[in-house]
Amino acid sequence: MKPTTQVSSREVYRNNWLTVREDVVRRPDGSTGIYGVVDKPDYALIIAVDGDRLALVEQYRYPLGERRWEFPQGTAPGRAEVAPAELAARELREETGLTAGSFVVLGRLDIAAGMSSQRGSVFLATDITEGEHDREHEEQDMHFAWFERSRFEDMVRSGEITDAQSIAAYGLLLLRERIGS
Repeated sequence: MKPTTQVSSREVYRNNWLTVREDVVRRPDGSTGIYGVVDKPDYALIIAVDGDRLALVEQYRYPLGERRWEFPQGTAPGRAEVAPAELAARELREETGLTAGSFVVLGRLDIAAGMSSQRGSVFLATDITEGEHDREHEEQDMHFAWFERSRFEDMVRSGEITDAQSIAAYGLLLLRERIGS
């Protein structure tokens, strides 16, 4: 069966972080339809581990109207294309002040494949050194803290942590630890 293909595309909105487009598509049966797509640059998510502690950041998530704990993550300013490992090091330092002596790729995640083209690389950061954060203006309400792994898992179970990328990334970490590669 042929995949759905793009017939035409028009940009309906753009800002410094994303573009929204509406595509006319041709489905496998030959019929046409529309597809709304949010295009964002790839992101890096970092699980910084120091012994049994995990580094988390908390910030107000405007679309939810709530503060949320999650692993440090983000994209480069101005939708710039940056190598994933470089972006990971930058985001970790920017949001937490931490630097890592080692970054290991744990895997890739798709944010919301039904509506967004954004994909992310997940990194395990170890050999941690603490320093001063260098947050962007939009991150001025962000807080950083270390959590024991058992506390993190309790926060996921209780619904205190609901960030899908953080939960999926932790799953990648657990798989790596279980498989050992």
